[in-house]
Amino acid sequence: MSDRDLTHLNDQGEVHMVNVGDKPITERVAVAEGLVRMSPELADRFFQGDLPKGDAAAVARVAGITGAKRTSDLIPLCHPISLSGVEVKVEPSTHGVQITATVSTTGQTGVEMEAMTAVSTAALTVYDMVKSVERDVIIEAVRLLKKAGGKSGEWLRP
Repeated sequence: MSDRDLTHLNDQGEVHMVNVGDKPITERVAVAEGLVRMSPELADRFFQGDLPKGDAAAVARVAGITGAKRTSDLIPLCHPISLSGVEVKVEPSTHGVQITATVSTTGQTGVEMEAMTAVSTAALTVYDMVKSVERDVIIEAVRLLKKAGGKSGEWLRP
């Protein structure tokens, strides 16, 4: 990998925001996932809505949507972009709570960071909602599963 492969560096090797003004406008989608590992008993309580802070799944979904919308405020070199859609799923897993976010836009840059920020924000919210019951909850495996659109086309996690 050379410095030329690092698009956030200018000719002098300084960090800068990539200019996407000349890129074509295309439909772009990204899907990310993450896991919040917890005891089976806590996961049952989580999905039954039996927690001191209330309906944790609903709060996590809304937090994920908000996280996607605020990505450029958190990640310094991300462009503020208009999102067409954000869907956050919070579902039971054999190890706790599985979070999946699908983010879409029609624009000049992708939404991979928005999808991963949605998952991360939702996962942190799950932790916040359950920490009074169980403190050893683990957030893990936040990762991109799929992206589509733009010059590089479609990518799927192998």
